[in-house]
Amino acid sequence: MSASENPPALAPREDGRRLAISLAIAFLAVGLAYFAIAVPGTWFPSRSPLAWSASQLSLVRGTGSVVGDELVVTGSAPDGSVLVSIETDFRTDQYPAVAWAAIDLPEGASARLLWRNDVAPTRLNSVAIAVESGRPLPVALEGSAAWIGRAKGIALLVATRLDRPLRIRGVVAKPMGMVEVARDRASEWLAFEPWTGESVNKIVGGADLQDLPLPALVAAIVIIAVALWYAWTRAVRRSLRALPFAAVAAFIAGWFVLDARYMFNLSRQVSDTSARYRGLALREKHLAAEDGALFGFIEKARRFAGHARAHIRRRRCALFPRPRGLSPLSAQRILRSGP
Repeated sequence: MSASENPPALAPREDGRRLAISLAIAFLAVGLAYFAIAVPGTWFPSRSPLAWSASQLSLVRGTGSVVGDELVVTGSAPDGSVLVSIETDFRTDQYPAVAWAAIDLPEGASARLLWRNDVAPTRLNSVAIAVESGRPLPVALEGSAAWIGRAKGIALLVATRLDRPLRIRGVVAKPMGMVEVARDRASEWLAFEPWTGESVNKIVGGADLQDLPLPALVAAIVIIAVALWYAWTRAVRRSLRALPFAAVAAFIAGWFVLDARYMFNLSRQVSDTSARYRGLALREKHLAAEDGALFGFIEKARRFAGHARAHIRRRRCALFPRPRGLSPLSAQRILRSGP
């Protein structure tokens, strides 16, 4: 092989530049592909979201009142449900998603979005709402056979008894353009993930339910970037000896993104822990923890057990008084042995 047939010498800076560009191209390609699938209509709709505040909501079932900018529902109806509604009038084809702004929904609560339209005004339509960390997730209604015409009223139904007040701040009808979709995905990735009994083994990376999990997105970008770097390097007839280093560098870049998200969550957890336990005595810290109810129950059980043992000893002394001439130590041994 002649010298002119040898591949050009390895150029680390050139390899790094190609890798950086490949990562940027992979990020754009994956993002555009996802928006092409996830955005139900036009990417940049001219319409703005329609929002209704807590003061405009009507509490049909349950008890509560508006406090500040929140509708605070303190109790459910006798049938164990809460129903909040709002009169609306908008075209459903222009707003394919509805998001309720509420917090402190009970774990395992069954939540549904209800609505009526002008096509069949007597029919009540409904769809399930996913609940994540006590918050209802946005509902995508694109393609629903009942999401037609004009929406003449929407409602939130929570079919469970409340163990603590439910706070509702309002509801938003979204046109779901590219900006709204990107904002929803970012809110899922950056959702606070508090420590649990499983945190030592895994961290999900945001909300438990995600339309596009961040680890999957990062992995796809890294794989596509390395493939682009390989194809580009072959096309310019450069040496492929840097392929392992390019793959490792891309992996480290992806790992850095996920680790940055973890550190962001950790800083919020530290702040939450400090606010929860600051200035409390040891017993109060136990009661303020996630298993505070269990700690309180065990504390009551131990007190009850102590009272029960004292009562049994008193009863034994009453039934079997110590005979004359019997030492207290001998009497205790007899009492311990039982009647």
